[in-house]
Amino acid sequence: MASKIPKIPAIGVTGSAGKSTTTAFIYSIFKTKWKHVLKTRGNRNLPKHTKRYVQQIRPSHDAVILEMGLGREAGKYHFRYLKPNFGVITNVGTAHYGKLGNSIKATAKKKSAMAKYMNPKGTLLINKDDKNSKLLSTKKFKGQLVTVGIKKRAHYQAKNIKYSKNGVSFSVRLNRKTERFFIPTFGDHNVINALFAIAIAHRLRFSPRQMRLGLKRFKPPRRRLNVISLPKKSLLIDDTFNANPQSVKAATDVLVKLGKRKKKIAVVGSMLELGSYSRKGHHKVGKYLARKRMDRIFVFGVKAKQIKRAAISRGYPSKRIYAYTDRYQLHNKLKNYVSPNTIILVKGSHRMRMRDTAEFVAEYNLKKYGKNR
Repeated sequence: MASKIPKIPAIGVTGSAGKSTTTAFIYSIFKTKWKHVLKTRGNRNLPKHTKRYVQQIRPSHDAVILEMGLGREAGKYHFRYLKPNFGVITNVGTAHYGKLGNSIKATAKKKSAMAKYMNPKGTLLINKDDKNSKLLSTKKFKGQLVTVGIKKRAHYQAKNIKYSKNGVSFSVRLNRKTERFFIPTFGDHNVINALFAIAIAHRLRFSPRQMRLGLKRFKPPRRRLNVISLPKKSLLIDDTFNANPQSVKAATDVLVKLGKRKKKIAVVGSMLELGSYSRKGHHKVGKYLARKRMDRIFVFGVKAKQIKRAAISRGYPSKRIYAYTDRYQLHNKLKNYVSPNTIILVKGSHRMRMRDTAEFVAEYNLKKYGKNR
């Protein structure tokens, strides 16, 4: 099957974290103007899936957005089927670290396949705030290199970020005018993901009004930073799809921002696929949680015990942190802390099934307090 360079906008999205959310943001904006947009469904981001999606492209399609997992040797195989004219590398982090050579440099090399194999006349977008993205091999890329950021100066930069009860608003300079946008989800990392969508839409001549509408209609993918209101002014953050040190820190930041004047509880499962970085990664999370002054910390799984040790070494009170490898015991202890005006983050690698714990927290809160809010 010959590699396809479509005449329609074809967007390839890769990165250590944020691929699905970025894809969903782009799709949501595109649908304000275009009826037929083909996109990755679920987590089907392997080369075999790219092949199938390319076979589904029809003359009636207005655009295609594909999530591309560039792990191991997968990179070049994706591009045998499709050469995107827009490439996005969300960031370079520690997700699947053990599978990608046990180093950030090796991970960056894998993600650089986007720059190497996409349409050479296309547009490559990278995250200026992500220090590891400096390791990407982009010097030989002959197309347009576009940056997004919050802290660092970038082509598309978000400013004046404000959190509300339902999401985050921010400003971006477009066409010499300051435009205000809102996303119905949380986290500065999601502002970055939205910036990728804004940058692509702007270059495809979508109006700021269409961008605003698309971002407002965005629906966060399941179990990715889903904020759920519970009775008695409590909140549950279900971010259980997967976990790595970078994403746990991002979710903790959201917990802190939304948890002002609330009791803050973090429930974190083991982070898998970190390879030789596992001990250091869990230690970093433990120290971070201690620094952010959680009221209680629960860790689940053998590897997660390192989080407890690191938090205590950073001065966190040992009597306020609990480690379990039995889910029944974890849930039994959690019952004591499901209380009014509490925010609970549940996070962990997919195989740790932390979604079961998120569901337990929601169900137990409803059972304890009923539906009165």
